[in-house]
This record gives sequence, C-alpha cells and structure tokens, in this order.
Amino acid sequence: MIGLIGIVLSLALLILFAYRGVNVIILAPLMALLATVFAGGVPLLATYTQVFMPALGGYVITYFPLFLLGAIFGKLMDDSGSARAIAYFIVDKLGGSRAILAVVLACAVLTYGGVSLFVVAFAVFPIAAAMFREAGVPKRLIPASIALGSFTFTMTALPGTPQIQNAIPAPFFGTDAFAAPGLGIIAAVIMFGGGTWWLGHRSKKLQAAGEGYLDAGDTAKAEKAAAAAGTATKVEAGTAATDTRPRPSALLAFLPIVVVIAVNLLLVRLVFPAMDTSYLAEDAYGATDLETVGGIWAIVVALVVACLLVVALNWTRLADLRKIINEGSFASFLPIFNTASEVGYGAVIAALPAFRIVRDAVLGISNNPVISLAVSVNVLAGITGSASGGMSIALQALGEQFRGLAEDQGISLELMHRVTVLAAGGFDALPHNGAVITVLAICGLTHRQSYKDIFVVAVVIPVAALVTVILLGTAFGGF
Repeated sequence: MIGLIGIVLSLALLILFAYRGVNVIILAPLMALLATVFAGGVPLLATYTQVFMPALGGYVITYFPLFLLGAIFGKLMDDSGSARAIAYFIVDKLGGSRAILAVVLACAVLTYGGVSLFVVAFAVFPIAAAMFREAGVPKRLIPASIALGSFTFTMTALPGTPQIQNAIPAPFFGTDAFAAPGLGIIAAVIMFGGGTWWLGHRSKKLQAAGEGYLDAGDTAKAEKAAAAAGTATKVEAGTAATDTRPRPSALLAFLPIVVVIAVNLLLVRLVFPAMDTSYLAEDAYGATDLETVGGIWAIVVALVVACLLVVALNWTRLADLRKIINEGSFASFLPIFNTASEVGYGAVIAALPAFRIVRDAVLGISNNPVISLAVSVNVLAGITGSASGGMSIALQALGEQFRGLAEDQGISLELMHRVTVLAAGGFDALPHNGAVITVLAICGLTHRQSYKDIFVVAVVIPVAALVTVILLGTAFGGF
C-alpha cells in the first residue's frame, strides 16, 4: 500500500510542478525516484541508469526521426510563407463572416500535412486576430479555434495523419497511420462538427451579451498577458491586413501537404509490402519485421520528400537554408526529450511492485480490451498532460497484454490502434498541457478567459467521439 501511495504522490507532484512550469526533463526522473523510495528495497541508482534511461533512449531511437523531420518541415513551411499562404487562401475563400470556420480549417490543413502545432499557432494567430476583430467575434475564442483545428481530429482521427501520436501505436500493433480509416473519419466528423457548432454557439451568445473582439472588462488583463508572453502583442501587430511578406501561390503551398499524405499511403499499402524485407529478422537489424517498422518508415520518407519539395518550390524565398534547417533541428530536441522523459518515468512506475495493483485494475475495468485500453491511455495522457507521453507510457507498460487480449478475442488490431490514438487526444488537453499553455500565451489570453471553450472542443467532444468509435468498433469491428 505504501508503494501505491508513492506512485499516486509522484503523479500528483508531476502534474503540479509541470503546471507550474518545471522542466519535465528534470522533473520526470525525480518523480520516478520518489516513487521508487516509497517502494522500499528498490535500488535508486540502478533504477535510474538501468530502467529510466534505457526507456528514454529507446523512445528517442524509435521516434527521433519523426520529431526531427517534422520540426524541419514545419520551419520550412513557415519561413517559405507556405503556411501563411494556405491560411490566407482558406480565409479568402470563406470570408470574414466565417472567421471561426476559416481558422479551424487553416489549422487543420496544416497539421494534417505534418506541420507542428507550434508553427501552426504562430502562423495562423495574426490572421485569426484580424478576422475576429473585423467580424466582431470575441478574441477569447481564438485559442479554442486553433485547438480544434490543430490537436483534435487532425492529430488523432483522420487516417494517415503524420503527427507523432498516430505513429506511436504502429510498432505495438503492427499497423500503420491509415488504421481503421472509416472509424477515424467518423470520429473526425464528430469532433469537427461538434467543435464548430459549439464555437459558433458561443460566439453568438457572447456577441448577444455585448462582447466584441475584446470585452471591456478583460482588455487590461489580456494586454498584460500578452506583454508577459512576449510574443502575442508583437504578432498581433502583423495582422492579415498589414502582412506583406512574400509567400508562394496557394497551389504551391498545398502541394507539400498533399505529398506527405499521398507518399505515406503509397508506401505502406503498395511499395513496402512488395519489397523483400526478410533481412529485418536478422539480429543486425533488430530482429524485427516490416509490420513493426513500416509505419514509421513511411512517415519518415514522406516528410523527407515533402521537405525537399518545399525547398525546390521556394528556393528564392528561403534566404538562409542552412539557418532554417539548423533552427528546425534544434526545435525538435526539447519536445522529444520532454516526451521521452515521461516515457522513462512510466517505465520506472511500471517496474515497481505496486504497479501490479494498477495494472490489474486497468485490465479489470472491462472484459473488452478496447475499453481498458481507452481508459488507461486517456487517464495517463491526462496525468502527464501529453498525448504522446501518456500513450507511450500505457503501451510500454501494457501494450503486449492489450495486443494479446485483442488477438485472443479476435478484435481488430486496427481498431486498437485507432482507439489508442483517439484516447490519447482526450484528457491530454487539461490545463497543464504544454500545447494549451503555449497557445494561450501566443494569443495573449488566460486560462480563465479561454480554457472553458478549449475544454469543450479538445476534451469533451473528443471523448464523445472516442466512445462512439468504441461502440461502433465493438459492434462492427475495425473498418
């Protein structure tokens, strides 16, 4: 029982200090060792060097190429003006009267094409600010609009999305990014439809109450938050009306996005299955198989091709290619080590004797492993404030058991993949989530002003979509 108290205490402190801004690279090993102390009789140094670090390193080894290429691709799309070109194109086609829908779609196109959330937020916010101001839509709805388009259906539901969350389950279930496409599309429709309805409803309600772009009572606080963020005031000044930086045509801007999805699909469904990959069974190549690595290979190749295409199409607009690649590379380090540290924390927790109680409780939630998987991933994503971190912890600790249970019961592994990803995109967006905090800072707003709407579009509605997919998948299997 003392060991279980240690686990709960370490999790609580992990949430508390992460919310207060303590770097998780330092925080995760400390909290893991705290839980180890409560376990009693477990060597601390050996736990750190032989359990925590190998788990951290294993995650980096597997997923670093995706973080690296994704960051470089995002930087290229940003500096070439392609991200802004896509956003402006959608805004122009929909018009200012549909400001919320335009922002959601602009973010969705960019993130579905592999651009990171942080690049999307910085690229879209100035345009969103101008549109919302012109249409009189309350500014407090901008963060939720960005959240809906960036880290809901394009991150977890749409088949083929190259976001890291959609790649993590592949090695565990032998699937690829296009797993259970029908169920993914249904979930995406629920998230997109429900989210845009909610934001439209909120806009009408706030405007009817007399609130414009900035509510009079919140203006000073919003400006103070913007000044504290150090970026929001500056970017809002460069709104859509005054942004004259060079950018490519919409056709050239969209092309790399299309290429990412098309190349990914082509590789996993046609090219790789036709190749002789028997050499993967050799010890020199990790004694693995195509089923385990094919999904990651496909995204890596797709992002490389897309990066080269962006460079080729925007050669004259990319003033210092070496600097862009370097900055993109450096930008990948912190995200992957943050997540890898959380994975190391999860590995330590899973190795403690008291974790057997947690494992048995999770596996005993339901005889249906789909439900048990959904609950465990959602809870851990909420605890860590990270979709990829919570998912990785759950799969590292219980992935083999979940796969075995699914195979024993004849449950589609594609369904398991899609449920895993959807579950990671539910409770992850609680207030301490790094993406939530970053988007609010970019927009110069506070949790009090905007989190309610983020919670509805990024937590409540995605969980409803997850439940729907579980019900459909249980009744009809993966499709």
